[in-house]
Parts: sequence; C-alpha cells; structure tokens
Amino acid sequence: MRGVRRAAFLVAALLLLFGEPWSVLVLLPEWPTGVTVAGTVVFAVAALGFPVLMVLGHGPRQSDAAARIGDVTLGAVWVLFSWSVLTHLLRVILLVSGVDDPARPRIVAAATVGVAAVLLVSGNRIAMRVPPVKAVDVVIPRLGAGLDGLRVAVVTDTHYGPLDRTRWSERLVAELNRLQPDVVCHAGDLADGPVAKRRKQVDPLGSVEAPLGRFYITGNHEYFGEAQAWLDHMAGLGWDPLHNRSALLERDGARLLFAGIDDPTGAASGLPGHGPDLPAALNGADPEVPVVLLAHQPKQVTEARAAGVALQISGHTHGGQIWPFHLLVRLDQPTLSGLTRHGETQLYNSRGAGFWGPPFRVFAPNEIGLLTLRSS
Repeated sequence: MRGVRRAAFLVAALLLLFGEPWSVLVLLPEWPTGVTVAGTVVFAVAALGFPVLMVLGHGPRQSDAAARIGDVTLGAVWVLFSWSVLTHLLRVILLVSGVDDPARPRIVAAATVGVAAVLLVSGNRIAMRVPPVKAVDVVIPRLGAGLDGLRVAVVTDTHYGPLDRTRWSERLVAELNRLQPDVVCHAGDLADGPVAKRRKQVDPLGSVEAPLGRFYITGNHEYFGEAQAWLDHMAGLGWDPLHNRSALLERDGARLLFAGIDDPTGAASGLPGHGPDLPAALNGADPEVPVVLLAHQPKQVTEARAAGVALQISGHTHGGQIWPFHLLVRLDQPTLSGLTRHGETQLYNSRGAGFWGPPFRVFAPNEIGLLTLRSS
C-alpha cells in the first residue's frame, strides 16, 4: 500500500506540475487545432520523460546527461507552474476591467511565458556566477581580545555535479583568497556523486588559503554517495574534516573552539560512526571557551542551543533556490538565511554558493559569507 500511495502521489504531482501551465498556455480559445495538439504532445512527453530522466540522472546509474536535461526541465516547469497560478489574478483583473475573450487568456498566457523567460534567464546567470560576498559582524560573548576581528569565510552547498563547474570552482577559490580570511568553513553538500567523478571540480579547493584553519563537514547529499570518501578526500586537500570533533584556535592568548557535527541523514546511512554527535564533538571542551559549531541543517540549532554554543554556521536551505519553494523549506527549517538568534545561540544560515539540480536561482541569490567575529 505504501508503494501505491507513493505512485499515486507522484502521478498527482506530475499532473498538477505540468497540467497547470498546459491549461494556461495551450488551452486557448481560437487556438489552431494543430498548435493545441502539438503543445499537448510537448507537455505530455515532458511529463512522462521527466521522472525517467531524474531516476537515470540522480539514481544508481548517475547519468550526467540525463540529470542535466531533467534538472533544466524541473526548473523550467516549476517556474511556469508558479507563475501560471499567479497569473490567474491577472485574469481576474482583466475580467473586471472589461477585457473579453479571446484577448484575456492570450494576455495571461503571454504574461506567464514572458515572466518565466525573464526569471529563468536571470536565474541561470545568478546560479552560475561566482557568489557575491555577504559581510556580517557577529558579537561572540567571552571572545578574547586576541581573536577580536577574526574573519571567517563561509562556503556551503557547492553541489558539484552533472554540470562541469571546474572553472567556476577556480574562480570561487580566487575570490575566497582575495578576501584573506583567517578561517574558511565549508558547511556541507560539497558534491553530488562519487569522488572519482567529481574530484576535478572539487580539487581547486585545495588552493584555499586560511592561516588559522580550513574546516569541512558533511551535508545530507554526501550521504547519497560517498560520505567517508569525501571526508578523506577533503583531508587529502589539506582541509580539516570536523567529523563529530573540534579544533581549538588560539591567538594572542585568546581561544575559540571550532566544532563540527555530521548531517542527521548520516545516522541512517549505515556508515559506522556517522550521524550527528554533539557531545563527542565537544568532549573535553573548556566551558569558558566560546564555541562555533558547523552543522549543515539550521534545525540542528535546537541541540546547539541546549549545549550553549555561541554561534552555529549552517547551509542546506539555499534560501529556497527557486521562488516560491522557500515556503516548503520553512515548514522544515527555522530560518532561510542570515543571522538569527535562538536563545543565547546565534545562527548564521548561508544561502549557499552553488545550486542543486536546476541551474537556476530565482529570488534566492547565492553568497559567500564573510563573518567578522567581535568580542563583547
């Protein structure tokens, strides 16, 4: 029965996702029969082929060609669906204004296509650019004067995948080095796929310069592939994997503990020793030393707050990536992006540097976080 319910849900989702824009763009009055038939065939083929492409691309076969087509289809149909729903409001406005058929549905269809085209083109340019820097000052209680002004660059959700972004990776590293941070953190979702397939894109990260530390943790997507292999590979590139462990930073007599925990999906991965273990990460920590915790998902702040963590750095949400998907993300996470306070614990949630799946970002720009830690 569970399989039947899943199949029914998938069919219903596909019918809604593809059927809504089909009804707005194809079912137009006085539209030539041939055009209506052709449009219907295009939507039908897309709806039937989409799940096949996603399984081939993101399933065990890991076909990059299928993934690229499926991901673009997903992004395009999501934007078309969202704006075909919203343009029903335009339909009402036109009706109240006295605009009659067949002009009214044609205006709605043209508006839907026009808005979607602009958003997809601009969204692709944003997704593929080197992220702009988002600078934030964070006051850390009990931070010693010797570490006042510590610059922490935050990169997360690079999602190196079916699109070869080696050149983008090199430019990202150049931008990080231009910032001259003291510490660089990668808060998970490094790559989609095995090390052998994605290392070309990841390896430029070995050139990141940070005199006080380069720290990396796993995200949920590492557990769809080779989490331990990625931890080992990043260690080979000179990064310090905070796999439920911590590293103490000292400068001019001041101390700060950087700790990291696994993504919650690690607990069900079957990998021995994987899954978030904050007590292990903080084992032996001096309670007088403030803690900066890397935890991929913002909702892990509940445990961080209970442990007295000063600052949690997370990613995962992508800021929603393609509007209005952020509404669904907020059902699962306490925040989308930025610096928020949760009791005595502060949470900085990055929108991420890259993207998953569709190469688009709509109203959710990517970013490199540059946190300047200040003593109270």
